[in-house]
Amino acid sequence: MYNETELERYQAKTPEQRFLQILQQDFRYAPKIAEAILCEAQSCLEGKPDKIKTGQMRVLLARQKAASGQALGQVSQVEVTWTVDAGAEDVTVLREYGLTGLRQVRIQRLLDEALEQGALATQEDLARVLQTSLRTIKRDFAELHNQGLYLASRGYLKGIGRGQTHKAQIIRRWLHGETYDQLSINSHHAVSSINRYIKTFVQVVRLHQESMNTNQIALLLQIGERLVRDYLNVYEHNAEPECRERLAEQLTRLCGAGKLEKGAK
Repeated sequence: MYNETELERYQAKTPEQRFLQILQQDFRYAPKIAEAILCEAQSCLEGKPDKIKTGQMRVLLARQKAASGQALGQVSQVEVTWTVDAGAEDVTVLREYGLTGLRQVRIQRLLDEALEQGALATQEDLARVLQTSLRTIKRDFAELHNQGLYLASRGYLKGIGRGQTHKAQIIRRWLHGETYDQLSINSHHAVSSINRYIKTFVQVVRLHQESMNTNQIALLLQIGERLVRDYLNVYEHNAEPECRERLAEQLTRLCGAGKLEKGAK
């Protein structure tokens, strides 16, 4: 476990933290405003999809449509880009929830990224990339399932149907009344990440209401079509009055902002 001094030293070395320091110290922005500017800057300045960024790596995983009964050595594979280290976002999770919480967040993120790129990861894949034991990954899976989070890995997807990303699961829980803090505690995700998921979900719904199709929404918001479909599925299957009321509040705020902001993920 990192102590407070080690965490601060690690954060100071990241480009994200340097940018935050400049905003706060040189431009006198409040911490929360500085973090919001950082999120928007990251969205606008993302590289091309085929470009590997700091903290990412390429791996070969089983193609999602590969038969479950086949040995892994015989299944069709696809190259996937995985974000093993998300920088400042991961540092925040580490500070708040420790190494176990960070590892569990990374498990969810890697499984989502595999799904979005047409692949399924095994628990062995996760153990290898996260440099931990298979036993530890199995324990993490059990804990996350007990928290109500479905994990779409190659072993767990069989017989259950199409996997749903953890982002969509968080949106569903938010629609049913969980606060940002509750979601953060239950999922071990940073509040800033949860805010970004909800913001993108509201944008997807708004564009859907304007009769845009999945492909158009994905292009406009610069997100994957799979995530768009997941968000619309959550929207359609959570139509209770309290869910619609909560969504309506956010839609009103979005419309009041005057424009849709591109690139949020």
